[in-house]
Amino acid sequence: MKKVMILHFERVTNQMHPMYQRALELYQHSFPYHEQREAPSQAAILQNDAYHFDLIYDAETFIGLVLYWEFAGLRYIEHFCILPEMRNRQYGQRVLALLQEKGNTQILEIDPPVDEISIRRKGFYERCGFVENPYPHVHPPYHGGNQGHELVVMSSPARISQSEYDTFFAYLKDNIMKDAFAAEREA
Repeated sequence: MKKVMILHFERVTNQMHPMYQRALELYQHSFPYHEQREAPSQAAILQNDAYHFDLIYDAETFIGLVLYWEFAGLRYIEHFCILPEMRNRQYGQRVLALLQEKGNTQILEIDPPVDEISIRRKGFYERCGFVENPYPHVHPPYHGGNQGHELVVMSSPARISQSEYDTFFAYLKDNIMKDAFAAEREA
């Protein structure tokens, strides 16, 4: 008998949440350092109405994390990860489908598909209904002294227009990445 998934999200709005540290550990193990926010920046944005730091559960079991922003009819998925021991169970596909059911065009970024892992990752998102967009894109740096990094913008359920891309990039630069490493400079 196949197990029925009972997926749901739990939004974290402050760093005192009992699962916050465990979620941060998953985040830190899932993404390269240059793609991670500094801890003070992450904590500072938790109460931003546009930002969602959502724990993902299957019934009562913590399975992953999705961090996203909602603005101007768009949902930008900044970070998304499933616990390594929970992968290959279709959780990723179901999470993205649940987010799509909420409406809004979804946008995310991936590394250019140049090696086996990045090609597989692009294929995963394509199977989930995302399409590559033609706009050259450099994500601003998360750390002082770093350069931005080139990424591929993908969207669902269809390609975004140049105007939608411009709206996304302006919001990314002026809001999402605003003060991303200000706390790092103050330390």
